Amino acid sequence: MAEILRFEHVDITYNGFKAIKDVSFTVDEGEILGIVGESGSGKSTLIKAAMGLLGPTGLVTRGDIWYKGKNLPDLSPRELRRLNGPELGMIFQYAGSSFCPIRTVGAQLYESMTEHENISRGEFTARATDLLGKIGFDDARRILDSYPFELSGGMQQRVGIAAAMLLHPSVLMADEPTSALDVSVQKQVVEEMLLVRRTFGTSIVLVTHNIGVIGAMADKVLVMRYGEMVEYGETKQVLEHPKEDYTKLLMSAVPRLRRA
Repeated sequence: MAEILRFEHVDITYNGFKAIKDVSFTVDEGEILGIVGESGSGKSTLIKAAMGLLGPTGLVTRGDIWYKGKNLPDLSPRELRRLNGPELGMIFQYAGSSFCPIRTVGAQLYESMTEHENISRGEFTARATDLLGKIGFDDARRILDSYPFELSGGMQQRVGIAAAMLLHPSVLMADEPTSALDVSVQKQVVEEMLLVRRTFGTSIVLVTHNIGVIGAMADKVLVMRYGEMVEYGETKQVLEHPKEDYTKLLMSAVPRLRRA
């Protein structure tokens, strides 16, 4: 498989404080990388850096983030906006909070698509209902006509996956997509993200504190602590034969989901 994303010796600071220290990893086409660690370990900061979402105080101060031959920190905000959506998709931790409560799901998804693509409402509806059907909704038209508050937390999260996938990005960044869900819905969302990979060949960078979700999904895993890499490698190797005490502690503390 060809490489699609590479972090090379990346440091990230906020107001001069070094939050990420010398992190390097790669993601191949169609591969799932899990980034795991406790709160404050720098997991989300890594994917925010790739998306250009570090905010006014965040800065990549060393290293490179390569995507298809482009060094993302060197791109202008306008160039990043062109990539975010069609090339780099994002699933946020609480998908429901990213939707406007007084507009239907369909209206919001259509508006986001027209930012990047000249598409009619009919073409959008056909594409959206097809995608929602592929990730498990058998009543896609009702979902599009619903307001966010009419959907459960699990349904909102699944719609968040669909929203990120409508433009068929090559890489999907998922920031704690299951942390707000109960165990049964977590499993469903995991299965649907795996279906996205199988259906579209999408690479996924999955940020989570849950070793169980990593074991169910990831091909490779990066363990983070205090902004530094603790372990990195094939998931089976890291989870079954961890070298570091911190990785062993994480594994003993968090329940696992069975790999689908």
